[in-house]
Amino acid sequence: MKTHLAAALGSVVLTAGTLLGAPAAGAQTAPYPSTPFDITIGASSVRGTLTWRDRSVGAAGTHRVVGCGRVWFSTYGASGNELGTWSSRTRCDGTYQFNAELPADVPGGATSVRICLDANSTLKCGWYNRP
Repeated sequence: MKTHLAAALGSVVLTAGTLLGAPAAGAQTAPYPSTPFDITIGASSVRGTLTWRDRSVGAAGTHRVVGCGRVWFSTYGASGNELGTWSSRTRCDGTYQFNAELPADVPGGATSVRICLDANSTLKCGWYNRP
């Protein structure tokens, strides 16, 4: 009798511990913050979204080129130091998709991103801060 009672009690404790330790149904983590960007020079442009992750920044969008040009991305930390860069190849006359992961391997990740568009030797840059 004591053996059956101990086994039943152990089963109840094990089941309760499993249920209490399980995540709530439908529980999700908050999405990473994002920032839209748009830099235009004449008919050329770079547009898309920055996704601010813990140790990197995702950059996805389109690069529209009339003539020839290129795009540069640089991430910066809280101290103002450059953390990493990424650039496209030189492209000519078309619209090109990109999806890049910009390095920002410091605690807290990047606090800002500088995006520069070169269109036919004209350079325009914009700064985007982490929300």
